[in-house]
Amino acid sequence: MLRISGLFTAFVILAGASLSPAAAEDKTITVFAAASMKNALDEIDAAYTAKTGVKFSVSYAASSVLAKQIEQGAPADVFVSADTDWMDYAISRKTINEPSRVNLLGNSIVLIAPKDSKVDNVTITQGFDLAKLAGDGRIATGDVKSVPVGKYAKAALEKLGAWQAAEPKFAMAESVRAALTLVARGEANLGIVYATDAKVEPGVKIVGTFPAESHPAIIYPVAATTTAKDGTSDYLAFLRSSAAKTILEKYGFKFLVSPTI
Repeated sequence: MLRISGLFTAFVILAGASLSPAAAEDKTITVFAAASMKNALDEIDAAYTAKTGVKFSVSYAASSVLAKQIEQGAPADVFVSADTDWMDYAISRKTINEPSRVNLLGNSIVLIAPKDSKVDNVTITQGFDLAKLAGDGRIATGDVKSVPVGKYAKAALEKLGAWQAAEPKFAMAESVRAALTLVARGEANLGIVYATDAKVEPGVKIVGTFPAESHPAIIYPVAATTTAKDGTSDYLAFLRSSAAKTILEKYGFKFLVSPTI
């Protein structure tokens, strides 16, 4: 009986030891981030892992999709939105720790074409004819009803008087990266994406930049969720650091805060 008890004790000890990897998993931060953040955030996360040993599980998609997934209970520690509207939405649903919110980044929207397109050097100003420029082809951007880049694009085109004629030519994509891919593959003659997306895709070229005053300011807020793990605040602090600023600016983002460290 004593031997059985001893074996049982040994089993409990071994079972406890086998749980240690699970405990180690607690050092994984889950980030839900706007699709346009992928290249820059992957590099930032790698730098943070090298510094701290903390690992990451990152989901990239349209901010609208991510905000609703968090609302529905998807496990996330951090939300990075490509506009303030979807962060406001998440806060209104009580899924975000509001005091942790920081409006971290800025961006711009540009008109792109496949790299071998004959379209070049488009002056985007009041009354420019986007529909004519697209010819018989399509214009790709994010869904103008929900995806931030699409909302910015529609606002700009309405302000410039180009939306009504161009609207029938639009191919609405599920995210900015999906729109980028359509243009890179030549499946759309033109696209409207963030400048940072065009910068990382060799299959496209920027043919024009939308005036900043033609659309609402492009702001990327970041915040912890209400269910965020311990240690999330340290990661948010790193996102505001000089090291993160260097990486983000390399990819073309505008850093909107003073670096913390």
